[in-house]
Amino acid sequence: MNDHTDHSAVVSGKRVAYWAEGDGGTPLLLLHGFPQTRLAWRHVLPALAADRRVVVADLPGYGDSDRLGPGPAGFDKAVVAEHLVAFMRELGHDRFAVVGHDRGGLVAFRAALDHPEVITHVGVLDILPTADNWAALRGPAGVFAFHLYLLAQPDDFPERLLGRAPDVFFGHFLDGWTKVSGAIPPNVRAEYLRACGRPETIAAICDDYRASAFVDDERDRVDQERGARLAMPVLAAWQDPCDVRLPFDPAAIWRSWAGELTTEVMPCGHFIPEEQPERLIAAIRELLRG
Repeated sequence: MNDHTDHSAVVSGKRVAYWAEGDGGTPLLLLHGFPQTRLAWRHVLPALAADRRVVVADLPGYGDSDRLGPGPAGFDKAVVAEHLVAFMRELGHDRFAVVGHDRGGLVAFRAALDHPEVITHVGVLDILPTADNWAALRGPAGVFAFHLYLLAQPDDFPERLLGRAPDVFFGHFLDGWTKVSGAIPPNVRAEYLRACGRPETIAAICDDYRASAFVDDERDRVDQERGARLAMPVLAAWQDPCDVRLPFDPAAIWRSWAGELTTEVMPCGHFIPEEQPERLIAAIRELLRG
């Protein structure tokens, strides 16, 4: 399941767990999403590391990485992005590309907005910027994103609820969001459930979603109002909704943020790095040529 060497670095007193392989080229940071760990990149890492340095990190509070602080403030995507920029600098990478899936995509987006002098290229997988996401979920579409509302509840209700049946809750997403059979095999699924089912990780995940509801949304709105744009080449990829009509246009939304944009619709479910690793590898390589 894991053929990669585990490493850790301490940045501002907080541990970052990561894998790193390859040499040369533009360094690349890969960030996973919910409800996963750096294991999500197990297929993508070896191929991309053939011609560049690739770092795969657990997000703060997930996997084996420390959370950055108490409450939602510790998951403010601007704070997380700054922390990971400092982490990459600790590894010797003053400029690098970043590709993130889901929650990791929100961090990648914020890193690119806030640190354009550092981020050379950015990839965002199956996400929208937080402000656009909340706007898109008005009406019935919100039914399918119920976890965004549940996990963001400001008291400890979601922690108590998830703590009673974490495998049922997290397994619902691992199973229901996957369209490619066998993409998440039983041993990988079990590891995700183990990592996410710990009380401290459940608390971290809830605070992460609270941050999106009460902190990240406001940051995005401020940037929208001032006309902020991503200054580097951008890859935005998302799953093929098949016979479901999306209540928003992902390409139009990303065009409002990015000048140099490439989009791709992947024939899979939500977990693009595991369901379509070869197509994603090709798309990332094309991004990095930009």
